[in-house]
Amino acid sequence: MNISLFRAAEAGKTEEVLQLIAQGADINERDSRGRTPLMAAVHGNKPAAVQAIINAGADINLQDNRQDNPLLYAGAEGLLEILQILIRAGADTRITNRFGGTALIPAADRGHVDNIRVLLEQSDVDIDHINNLGWTALLEAVLLGNGGTKHQEIVSLLLKHGADRNIADYDGTTPLKHAQQRGFREIENLLRSVQAQ
Repeated sequence: MNISLFRAAEAGKTEEVLQLIAQGADINERDSRGRTPLMAAVHGNKPAAVQAIINAGADINLQDNRQDNPLLYAGAEGLLEILQILIRAGADTRITNRFGGTALIPAADRGHVDNIRVLLEQSDVDIDHINNLGWTALLEAVLLGNGGTKHQEIVSLLLKHGADRNIADYDGTTPLKHAQQRGFREIENLLRSVQAQ
């Protein structure tokens, strides 16, 4: 394994990365965690290095040992600039993480409003994808969110973009019922207002 390549990528040393690739380093090589140099640059939150590695021909969809890939990780961790780069590069939004979720789902539960907006407006992500737990992004925003302004905005964005508020979890509980049970009055009102339309 070319340790220098991974270190340079994670540190955002773009020129060094490109030089190593030019010298024959494998652009899709894996480290002990199954990461590619591109994934290392994503982990380091180095957008310029990410773009350069993509431009050099890296496979943007490869998953590591945790079933993360650049798009999934950027979505979950709120790395907006990198997320936008990956969407523009044509990252596959159907690839799922170890929980069977798309990039949209963890972004929803973690309150990454801007990531949600970009995924909904600039990609073909499936808004109603159901993960291994039986949850959509809408369900996860209610179940794992705190009911605060960020999660209210996420629920609003999901509904505005056509999320199905009637998809229930494996126990048959809808997002509205979960919001009621948690005392998330504002989210409850959002879900009710859509039902009234």
